[in-house]
Amino acid sequence: MRLIPIESVKPNTVLGKTLYDIKGRVLLKSGVVLRERTIEKIKEINILSIYIIDEYSDEEIEDIIKPEIRQKAISTIKEAFSNIESFSAAKGGKVEFSAKDQGYFNNIDKMAENIMDDLLNNKDVLLSLVDIRSMNNYMYSHSVNVAVISLIIGIALKLDRRKLSSLCMGALIHDVGKTLVPKEIITKNVELTPEETEISNQHTRLGYKYLADAYNLNSVSKLIVLQHHERPDGKGYPDGLSNDKIADLSKIVSIADAYDKLSTDRPNHRAKFPSDVLEYLMANAGKMFDYDIVNIFCRIVIPFPKGTLVKLSTGEIARVEETITSFPLRPIVKILQSYDESRITIEINLIKEISIVIDSIVFDM
Repeated sequence: MRLIPIESVKPNTVLGKTLYDIKGRVLLKSGVVLRERTIEKIKEINILSIYIIDEYSDEEIEDIIKPEIRQKAISTIKEAFSNIESFSAAKGGKVEFSAKDQGYFNNIDKMAENIMDDLLNNKDVLLSLVDIRSMNNYMYSHSVNVAVISLIIGIALKLDRRKLSSLCMGALIHDVGKTLVPKEIITKNVELTPEETEISNQHTRLGYKYLADAYNLNSVSKLIVLQHHERPDGKGYPDGLSNDKIADLSKIVSIADAYDKLSTDRPNHRAKFPSDVLEYLMANAGKMFDYDIVNIFCRIVIPFPKGTLVKLSTGEIARVEETITSFPLRPIVKILQSYDESRITIEINLIKEISIVIDSIVFDM
């Protein structure tokens, strides 16, 4: 199973991962053969990439949490955020936490426990699957994915259950403040003006202020809402905190938030390859992101899942056969196309062949 942009999908391709509509209902089940009209329908609902199964990648990649838990969590976040947004609009942008809101956050807290339990029961907690989402559901899907990625990091850091619970809850609601920012700014499909960026950046403080009266939400989770855009070099927002002044759980969510934003399609940005995102995180470790946590994260991400087609610096096309732990950008690959026929089908360990690197991911053969 491999991920390809929707524009590269050809008729009669087999769908590799079930697609859901914006209400969490099954749209197309994995295994269905995609006809030309179906591909057009997928484009119409704003899904920009899908997983396929073909002769090069016929193995399914399991989601790290059960699909039904993921879809339920998305629906729960959507219900809460949509109601807060509607109430805020009716009040001219001013809204206070209420008893009704507490009910929504109790439901989110239950989902946090479900996600955490499912992950803790997973023996192989590695991140190899990009979540497929409609752009119409982006914020809610993003919130759930940030929670999952944050938990993966938290488990790798051997955090206790209490901290994992606070981490998951904080990650799920980290963008709640965006419901209090004008919708036309949040959903804008072109680059924001400096004035609009300043308004958008207020979402961290607005979310934190809104949650001040949430009596059943711990202070650590609230702090994540406030601090997830702070940076070790002090150039983040809202308070320009640096290094030890930023809570550890906030640092985790910052990395998860960046990884998910960059590795998945967004309304105004197409996804970067996970390998490029890893390189971005590593290049900015110690500046934008905590150095030690980035190092841990890079050991638990598989940027080139088995079956991915890649172009090597030699000009050859190869298929990824295996990723070596702690060396995510140097997998074992099998040559499929080469200028030298004698090299076809040979396997190369890129850890040993240091002169060869992966240039790009290939979608068409």
